[in-house]
Amino acid sequence: MLRHLSIRDMLLIDRLDLAFRPGLNVLTGETGAGKSILLDCLGFVLGWRGRADLARAGAAQGSVEAVFDLTPCHPALAVLEAAGLAGAPGEALVLRRTVTADGRKAAFVNDRRAGGEALRALADALVELHGQHDDRGLLDARGHRALLDAFAAAAGGAAALAAVRAAWAALTAARRAEAAAAEAVAAAAAEAEWLAHAVAELDRLAPEPGEDAALDARRRAMQAAMKVREDVAHGLAMLTGEGAERLVADAARRLGHAADRGGEAMAAALA
Repeated sequence: MLRHLSIRDMLLIDRLDLAFRPGLNVLTGETGAGKSILLDCLGFVLGWRGRADLARAGAAQGSVEAVFDLTPCHPALAVLEAAGLAGAPGEALVLRRTVTADGRKAAFVNDRRAGGEALRALADALVELHGQHDDRGLLDARGHRALLDAFAAAAGGAAALAAVRAAWAALTAARRAEAAAAEAVAAAAAEAEWLAHAVAELDRLAPEPGEDAALDARRRAMQAAMKVREDVAHGLAMLTGEGAERLVADAARRLGHAADRGGEAMAAALA
């Protein structure tokens, strides 16, 4: 049972300590007295999802601490054991959760850091919440099977209920296996299609042994073609037009003039 609730700087509450006695405890008050705020604070320490602006205006941090007494066989003990948060035997369960002004939250179970998932699992084992519209739950189809199963068990049909559950589990497992097999077949078909496409591409390419060297030489020749073209054009320019051809023609003309002027002595030298 909930034995103590301590609230600090939460919503409109500055400081509040509530002690509960064994048996029925009732909180009454007119609208606006703060009953819903107490429930919000209890839900906060239990990890329930709710409003974000819980810290009291002007306070750096708000906190709620709840102390529970657990019987030796209480289901919350199994939750604590599974989460690695179990305390000493017979020790009270202490839940504490804080929230800063900027919305950062931290939770502690028996003074050890805990996550929201562990808090919510404990909440399911510690607290049962009923509201004024709980009767609408009877219209929820998800609860009809539970009611039918409970009626069957009470009417002596526990064995039949167990057999139906086992059959349903087997059917579910078979459907999962069928879906997994269908997925595997589809994946194999997709891989086969890709492999067939790859083989067709290789067939069209028709690679031959030892052609790597020839292809590499051809690639190098193609890369060098532009440079070769530039070198040939430059050499041709040097030999024609304003290049060596003109210089040779000028030299021949001048040597001809020299032969004319030099007579036989120059002619012998030019020969």
